[in-house]
This record gives sequence, C-alpha cells and structure tokens, in this order.
Amino acid sequence: MLYLAALLVHCVPLAMGQYDICKSWVTTDDGPSWEFYACQPKAMRMKDYVTVRVDPAGITCGDPPERFCTHENPYLCSDECDASNPDLAHPPKLMFDSEDEGLATYWQSVTWRRYPEPLLANITLSWNKSIELTDDIVITFEYGRPTIMMLEKSLDNGRTWHPYQYYADDCMEAFSMPARRVRDLSTTSANRVLCTEEYSRWAGSKKEKTVRFEVRDRFAIFAGPDLKNMDNLYTRLESAKGLKDFFTVTDLRMRLLRPALGGTYVQRENLYKYFYAVSNIEVTGRCKCNLHANLCTFKEGSLQCECEHNTTGQDCGKCKKNFRSRSWRAGSYLPLPNGSPNACAAAGSAFGNCECYGHSNRCSYIDFLNVVTCVSCKHNTRGQHCQHCRLGFYRNSSAELDDENVCIECNCNQIGSMHDRCNETGYCECREGATGPKCDDCLPNYYWRQGCFPNVCDDELLLCQNGGTCYQNQRCICPVGFKGVLCQQSRCEVDKKDCDGAPGARGSPAALALGMLALQLPGWVDL
Repeated sequence: MLYLAALLVHCVPLAMGQYDICKSWVTTDDGPSWEFYACQPKAMRMKDYVTVRVDPAGITCGDPPERFCTHENPYLCSDECDASNPDLAHPPKLMFDSEDEGLATYWQSVTWRRYPEPLLANITLSWNKSIELTDDIVITFEYGRPTIMMLEKSLDNGRTWHPYQYYADDCMEAFSMPARRVRDLSTTSANRVLCTEEYSRWAGSKKEKTVRFEVRDRFAIFAGPDLKNMDNLYTRLESAKGLKDFFTVTDLRMRLLRPALGGTYVQRENLYKYFYAVSNIEVTGRCKCNLHANLCTFKEGSLQCECEHNTTGQDCGKCKKNFRSRSWRAGSYLPLPNGSPNACAAAGSAFGNCECYGHSNRCSYIDFLNVVTCVSCKHNTRGQHCQHCRLGFYRNSSAELDDENVCIECNCNQIGSMHDRCNETGYCECREGATGPKCDDCLPNYYWRQGCFPNVCDDELLLCQNGGTCYQNQRCICPVGFKGVLCQQSRCEVDKKDCDGAPGARGSPAALALGMLALQLPGWVDL
C-alpha cells in the first residue's frame, strides 16, 4: 500500500505545471553551491488517501433492511438495502472504490420514510493534512441529484467549517441568495462563495448525475479558458489576498439537505423513491507543502511532505532545529519563473548553503576554508551571511533578519562613552560616572559638565568640612582660611599670611556671600 501510494505521488500528472524542482547544484566563478527554488508536489487523486464519515448515526440504509424504488419506476419498489448482505449493502466506502465493467457501486441513505421531517445527511472527507485543489471536485449521484445541498470546507482539521458553495433548484427560496455562475465571476470576486442552480434541477436523464465545485473555471478567470496563462494565475495566487487559501482545505463536508424529487412535489403516498445515493467523489489536488517540497508520500496513515529548504513538519511549516536564524516563511511563486524559496538558514552554515538575507547579491568561495561567504554586505550588516551588524550598529529586535532596517546605529555619546560601539541591545560602554543607553546621563552623585564628574558634597551637606557650604550639590563654598575640594585644607598650613585675619571672620556671612559670588563671576580663580 505504501509503495502504491508513493508511486501515485510520482506518476499522476501535475495539473498546474511548473515549480517541480526544489534545488539544483550549480557551479559559478565563485565555486559550486546549491541554488534553491520554490517547489510543490505533483497533483494526484486525493480520494485515495481520504477517510470518510457519514452522519447522523443510522442514516446509511440497511439496518434494518428496507425496500426502495427509483423515479424511473416509482411503484416497482422491489430493490432492497440490507447491511448484513454484502450484495445488498451500500456502505460509505463504495463512494471511493473502483467500479469494474461499468457496474456502479454506491453509498445509499435511508429513504424519506419520516417525511415531513427533513432527510439530512452529512458526508465528511478528511485528510489530516492541508491539500490544495488543482481541479474540479466532482460528486456522482445515482438516482438523481439533490435538490438542495451545500459544500463546506475546513482549514483546521474539522474544528471550524466555512461555506464553500450552495446548490439548489431555487437558490433564492433555499438560501435567500441569487443564483450565479462561476464563469461570470470577475478577477476581484474569484473566491466568492455563491449559489448555483446548474446541478440541482431535475433533468429526467440518467446522464445528469454529477455535481461540481468548479475549480478550473475559477482558475480560468486568471489563466484563460484553456489555462494557458499560468504565470498570471500564479501571480494572482501570490498577490491576491485570500485567494491561495480559498483553494486550500484539510476537510470537505457535503451537507445533503433535500433529495431529488423527480421534478414534482413530494408524493407522500410513495416515500420509498426519495433518498441519497453517491457512487463516486473525485478530488484532485496536491499536498500543501508551502512551496518547500516537490514530493509527498503516504506514511503511517497520512500524507507527509518530503521537506526541502531546511524545513520540517507535515506541511514544511517550520525550520529545522539548527536552521532558525530567521523566522520561517512560506515559499513564493514570485518572481517568475522559479519563485522565491525563502529557505531556512543557520548562522555560519556550511559550504553550499549560502544565504545573505537580501543584504548581498554576491557570494565568494574561499577555497582553503571550503566555505562560501557573502560579499559586500549592505544595510550596515557584516559576517559570512550578512547576519551580524557592523561596528557602531546593533540588531533591531522588531525586524526580521532580511529586513533592510535590521541594524540600527548605536549613536553613543562621544563624551560619555568609551567608544562608538554598543552591545546587542543597543547599550553603549560608558565612562566612569556616565549612564543610560547612549551614555548621555550621569549616575547619582555625578553631574554633567562636558562629561560626568563626581559631586563633592551630598544632599545633607555633610561632606563640606570646616564650615563650608554645598552649592547646588556640586561644590563646597569654603570659608575664609580654608581651601580644597572639601574645604579640608587650612590656608595657614600653606601660607602664613592667610592667618592674619581675625578668627571670627573666617565663617562670617560676608565671606560666604563672597564665595557664592565667586562661583557666578566668569574668570574667577580659586586661590
């Protein structure tokens, strides 16, 4: 089974073409290296990997056994559904089996024996994996298509559901919506949810069996009726908001709301001809690998992308452990024709795996080191992969590594800092007494005067000695007869002539006022 699944992954033609190569080993003047490209798996029949659930309980016919008839022979009710008899049973798995020699096998619901209670059935298809639709969803009904049904999708493995398309013989009556056709949509409404009457009205022909969700018609809005302009489609998928997600699902659910009526009103005297019967469901798509893989295999009961570009996960949705030097990003279809791989990379990664994060478009092979290094890093970056900031700059924590503004200038204060370099958080190395990210402020007990200088007195005026007074918490005003930073030195010890004055004059108010005036007069020199 695993071998068959892997074979199908490789052999089914790619419905949308292109982007089937993830990387190529190239040799240039700078040496050999890997060249990465956006890539995706080939399209395949997704019904081969689906699990199906039908509800509510008891909606499948055969338990207990019951008779039914068809609209072509409404009164010849000799057919029987019996779950205990393999030849008469109609379990859900028959919606996905191979039908040999044209003999239709199908799932069938109970008849509408409880009318006027609605006959409701849900058919849920689950992949436990994100898939991208590449062709129409085609549902084949036996014995008439429903007159009312809707198709729903989930992007989170069935936790939440969203309408995908409504189907009715009268859209306004059933869903209060006007009937519209997909081929009438415009480029700005290609992902609109609509109601169609094309697949619900009774045609009276056994050939009218299919109900479609028209993926190709929506693609044709951009790529033309023959889907030849695929470049335009890929460009729109990448640039139009929500368009790519519109074609992405993890689960599909068909809600069958009213069975085929045979072109008439419900005939209560014969309710055995009203039921649902589905013989086949075709879903064509590819594994969603976020453009990081071109192979998808069936492992341990579910599909798994074979991830490239140093990514990992079921959908290649994250970087490998040692390749997280920047945030993970999905690949991009643009620029055409090879797209952008947005590969995960590691700082100091090995030869052949060079990544410059958009700060350089040239690499050089250093033979004796056997490494490839980026050349002429821009945007104030440096390093083998332009992953570091130049001296005088630091990493902008709010920017990705490939952002042009990833490195911010340190702007260290030239007087307060030791040099113009800062650490990885933007803090400069300050001189004594300076503080702040840019070293443009002073620590307590220091003051700014073309740099930070220590205060010579404190708030309690206790440091000035011999009766000196602290001025603006910056300097001691010394009384007559004392000098020094803290008024700690007697002038008599230096010059006996300074001792001629009266002792009482040393701390007089006049002397203190004179000292205060001295601080305010330009050119005053303290003797």
